[in-house]
Parts: sequence; structure tokens; C-alpha cells
Amino acid sequence: MPANRIAAQTWADLVVLALLVLLGLAGFATSYEDLGFLLAGVGGLLVGLGAAVGTHLLRLPLLPSILGGIVAYFLLGTAFAMPQHGIAVVIPNLQTLSGLAVGAVYGWADIVTLAAPAGAPDYINVLPYVATWAVATTSATMLLRWIGRGHRNAGTLLLALLGPLALYVASVLIGTDEPFLAIARGAGFGALALLWLGWRQRGSATIDSAQRTLNRKKLAGSAIVIVAALVVGGLGGVLVAPSQDQRFVLREEIQPPFDPQRFPSPLSGYRKYTKDLTETELFRIEGLQSGDLVRLASMDSYNGRLWQVSSPGPQTPEAAGTFRLVGRTIPDPTLLTTAAVETVTVEVLEYDDVWLPQVGYASGIELLDEASAAESDALRFNSETGTAVLTSGADEGTSYRIDTRIQERPEPTELAGVPVEGFARSSIDGTADLLVARGREYASSSPTSDPIDQLRAVETGFKANGFLSHGLASDAVPSRAGHGADRMTLLVEQAFMVGDEEQYASAMALIANDLGFPARVVMGFAPEVPEGGGEVVVTGDDVTAWVEVPFEGVGWVPFFPTPDETDVPQDQEPKPQSEPQPQVRQPPPDESANEDLLTPVDIDDAEDEDKDDAFALPPWLVTLLTILAIPVLLYTIPLLIVMLLKHLRRRRRRSGSGDRQAAGAWEELVDRYAELGYPSPVGRTRAATAQLLERDTATGLGALATRTDDAVFSGRDVPSEESDAIWTEAEAAVELARASTSRLRRELAKFRIRLRRDLAGAGRRALERMDGKGGRRR
Repeated sequence: MPANRIAAQTWADLVVLALLVLLGLAGFATSYEDLGFLLAGVGGLLVGLGAAVGTHLLRLPLLPSILGGIVAYFLLGTAFAMPQHGIAVVIPNLQTLSGLAVGAVYGWADIVTLAAPAGAPDYINVLPYVATWAVATTSATMLLRWIGRGHRNAGTLLLALLGPLALYVASVLIGTDEPFLAIARGAGFGALALLWLGWRQRGSATIDSAQRTLNRKKLAGSAIVIVAALVVGGLGGVLVAPSQDQRFVLREEIQPPFDPQRFPSPLSGYRKYTKDLTETELFRIEGLQSGDLVRLASMDSYNGRLWQVSSPGPQTPEAAGTFRLVGRTIPDPTLLTTAAVETVTVEVLEYDDVWLPQVGYASGIELLDEASAAESDALRFNSETGTAVLTSGADEGTSYRIDTRIQERPEPTELAGVPVEGFARSSIDGTADLLVARGREYASSSPTSDPIDQLRAVETGFKANGFLSHGLASDAVPSRAGHGADRMTLLVEQAFMVGDEEQYASAMALIANDLGFPARVVMGFAPEVPEGGGEVVVTGDDVTAWVEVPFEGVGWVPFFPTPDETDVPQDQEPKPQSEPQPQVRQPPPDESANEDLLTPVDIDDAEDEDKDDAFALPPWLVTLLTILAIPVLLYTIPLLIVMLLKHLRRRRRRSGSGDRQAAGAWEELVDRYAELGYPSPVGRTRAATAQLLERDTATGLGALATRTDDAVFSGRDVPSEESDAIWTEAEAAVELARASTSRLRRELAKFRIRLRRDLAGAGRRALERMDGKGGRRR
């Protein structure tokens, strides 16, 4: 059985398909950290096209062709999507075959939950590979089996475009809020698709050689419309394009599957370190500098019993961040002033938990041990809080390297007059009333109303009036564990405040939130680092907790409210004249007056904002109107341009003498037929043209052609009534032709315009030359 042959026009169709797929593939650029996605995507395109062409040339039925494409996908996918794991780069093995299967199924979910740009898990590049392979295989098969065999109706052409269009839309939805060359890619995709759709469609198999001559003229007319649409679309895109925070991408709408509250609050296990693990070597850190803190977790949500890491959800504030799958690079936090850049290596010894010790705010993290690297998809990182989780658990042997940035710690004087960053606060419920009263009392002693002065006053109040105790048997007085509302009440209602970092950090963070400052509790370690840095072994005795508050343009500034004094006075019987009693009373009247004075200011600000916003449309309505306006503008503006050009063309042909108007009527008919997708031959007589068009439309054009010839070549003065009748008959024929076409062809005809030189004037001048030479008129 002889092999199929592929026509030159079909090869051109495949080239157009490849270009459209590449334009869609380019949209993945912002989601990946390197160009590995491009190699995978181009590889999938080549494999898909090759499979479709090969099975077509071999005349294989559809089902074997599909199976052949799947076999090619797995055999050749290693070299393009997972070359680092293949045997000699290109030969597949069980790991790469598994990755090609898993990536095709789960890659779509991973890419929208990964922190962009993504570099892990290992199968992440399978996504562009399988996407371009599927589109190329499907669309190329349709081109070769349907369109290549003459089925060039609008439906089959549109079906062939669905694959590249779906890939383009997918690249937008799974991208980031910073699109990659959005206007250029969109305009190029639309222009190429429209040109191909318009010029590859044909209404009849009968196309003579004159049609090829006319294509050049068609291209000129279409180019005008396409250029106008691109200019209008480009300018409109610049003017109405949504801002980054309003851009719709799936990764901002789909919540990651990881919920940190599945695991116990790190702060609830604080006393385990101070009692049971004091001398235990937890992990070894190399590259730590003097003054660096090791962070386990940042907790910003309080429910009256526990401080917890916020769960993902629509009400989660921006400052809480979300835990996402990460590659070797990590996005920058919203607020950070870098004081130093360090590279730190951590080796876990006897530490056993899911929370990975971190230093500063990591910009990159790499799992070094083989076991953890094999489970890289278990690593989640919250770039806003600098907290990492290894859901499979970190235990002895786990090691990783961190490229990190250390937050600058400004002096209090440098923060004078600096406002707190206006982050929305996380959920804070169940704050003890006595604690609120004590906090306001401390804050009222601030010399100014600056946030830094109020926070330092609260910090100093705890350090000056409290005592440190971990509740050990060797401590002078008992100190109960916990940081719920009852423990916070006990902390401030006793004659002397007694507790450790768990209680004091919790108390200060609650007070800061009550004062209107978003604050979080951070649990970690503060090991002693030799001058100049070096290797440090962290033990349970190094555990600590502190409070962080965000300052505008600076970052999250730490506060350490835990007192150093451990010698609690033995006489704990409250005395009437003792100072603790006034501390638990309600704030003095002058403080209430100050609070009352501040309250109207806040209300006035809110009222002013409400007045300003009263004349502004809601953001959701602006987004909706923008979404609706873009397609309306892209549809109406090119349509208006084409309508204007058609109106000018018709008005020109309706002007002049009667014979010119009659010739113009016929030319208008032929052009309108061509715009509907019917063949429009050049160089034929009107009678021959009418005969050709009647085969496709079944409209009586022969009589109209005869009348037009008589009006043009008779040499008599044609009255306006006769030319008007010819125009009326021509327009009626066009309407009959429109009624016999599909709705899609009628819509496409609205955007087509055939621009060419009017031949009536040339014909008249030829007749005049014949008269001058005594020639016979026909």
C-alpha cells in the first residue's frame, strides 16, 4: 500500500500550527526558574508533529495512530523533560517513565501551588512537554486527516485552532501576575490565527489559477484590517490592562493543599526543650554569624488557647503568606531590608519535627541528603514569614543548604516617626482583659505616640517588672506552661509576673495587636556564635521566642520582652502599698482621655476614606467592566473600520456616469461574494464569472451579467434609472448568497474587505481608444 503524500499547503498549515503552539508555550516563562521548560515544550511539539506526520504517511488508522503517539511520548520524553535522570541523557528508565506519567497527571496541580518560579519537583518540566505534545498531536492529526483532504469548512478550521488556543489560555491561567510579553504574544497569536483561518477556508473545490493572483490582493486588504486591529488592541491593552494585583491567575485563586494547622503549634512544645532537651544536640549549623537567630516558625493567629500559623483561606492576610511548594529559588518577601547575605548549611542531629530550622529569609534552599532530595515535593516554604516545613519530617541525617538574607535591625532612634506597616491583622481572639489593661498601662508611659516608643515601653514594662522561670524543680517559684487566656491572666494578676519566653512573647504580641500593630510570635533558637562566625551545635537550652512587628519600608523588627532576672522575691504576699495593685486597675482618666482623643481621629480618617470611595466604582465592578470591554472593543473597532472602508468603496462605485455605475455594481457583487468566501476569479468575462458563481449559489447571475455588459459596452448614455436597477439586482443577489451561507461565514464577511482597483474606468478608456481608431464596439 503506497504511503500518503502531504501537499505543500498542508506543510504550511503545520508550520502555522507550530508557531501558534510556540506563542502559547512562551507564556510558561514566568512560572519556571530556567529555560528547561522551553526545551521540554519544543520537544513535545516535535514529538507530537512527528507522530502525527509519521502515522499519516504510513496510512495507519486513527486508533493505532493514537497508540503510536503515546509510545513516542514515553520513548522520547526523557531527553526533553527529564534529561538529568535518563541513562546517557536520552534513554528512559523507570524513574523517567514514572515521572512522565505522574507529571502529566499531577503537574497541572503542582504548577499552580508551587511558588513561582518553579524548579521542583523533578517532573515539573513534564507539564509543558505533555501540553505541547497533546496539542501538536491532536491538531496535526486533524490537519492531515480532514483539512489536508479538502474539508476546509469553517468548523474543521476552528477545531484545528482549539488546541493552540487552549494552550495559550492555559499559559495565562497558570502563569503569574507578571505576564510574559502579553500584548505582543496576544496580538501575534490573533493575527496569525485570523490570517490562516480566513485564507485557508474555501467554499468550493473549484479554484483556478487566477485565484492565486487574487490572493496577493486579498493579503493587502486583510493586512490593513489586521494592522488596525493590532494597533487598536495594543493601545487598548496598555490602557485597560488590569494591574498586577487584579490580574486573574489560578495560583492566586487555588489554595495550596498544605494546612500548617494539621501540625501542633510549635510554641505549645516550648517547655519540652527547656525541660527534656536542654543538653540534647538538635542540629549543627555552619555559616552562622554572631547575632543570627534561628527561626522555627512564625505564628500570627491566636484563638484564646494557642498561637498558631495561619491556615490558608480567603481571609488570610497578606502578611501571613502561604506555604507553597518551592524549587531551588524562593520569591522575595513583601517587606525586607537586607543587612547581610549568608549561605548556611544545616545538618539535623537529634531534632525530630516537621518545622525546618531557618536563618533569616531564604532566597534559595537545596536538600542535600539523598532521602530528603527524593521527597523534594514534601518541602513547603512561606516566603512572607520565613518558615519552612518538610511534611515528611526532618530527622537525623537530614541536611540542607540555605541562601538567605538577614533582616536589618535598626536602632530605636532610627525608627522614630516611622509608622507600622498597614498589614491586615490575622485572627486574634480571646485576649485576656487584665492583659489588655496591663499593656495599655505600659504603653501610656511612652514618651511619644510613635509606634516604636509604645512598643519599647511595653517591652521594657515586662522586662522591668517580670521574672524568668522555666518551671523547673530548681526554680525558686513554680511557673506554669502554656500561653492561653487563663495563663495570660495568671501572668499579670500575680504579685510578680513569672514565666519564660513562651508567656512573655505571647503577652507582648497580644498587647501589640490590641494597640493596633500587627504582631507575630516567633519561636526559634539563639545559639552563641563565636566572633567571626563558624560552626555551631544548637541544643534545647538555646530555645527562645520573640515578637516581630512590621515597620514601613524597614521590615519585621524583633522585640525581646522576656526579663533576665530570675531571683523572684520569696515574699509573694501582695501588700496594700505595693506597686503591682495599681498595675491591674483600669487605666487612669487622663489615659482614657488620650484614647478618646485618638479614637475620633481614626473615625474621621475612615469617614474621609468613605467619602472618597463613595464616588469610586467597586473593584469587582471595574474588573468585570474591563473584562467585558476588551472583547467588545476588539470586535467593534475593526468592524467599524471595515464598514467605513466598504462604505467608501461603494460610494465611489455609485458615482460617475451610468455605465461606470453599472460596472461598479458588478464589481461590488463580485467583491461581496469573495468576502463571503466564494471564489472570485480575475481576468474572466462577466458571463464566465456568473457561470462560476452560479454553481455555488444557485442564483441567476447570467441575466445580470448580460445587462451589465450592455450598459458598459453599448456606447450609449445609460440613464440613472437603469444603473440603479442593476445595483438593486446586484444587492439582491448578494443577499441571496448571504442567506445560503453559514452564520460563521456571514460573521467573518463583516471583517473582510476586498480592496482592488476599479476596472470600470480602465474599460471606458479602452473603448474610447477603440472609437478613436474606428474599432467596433461590442
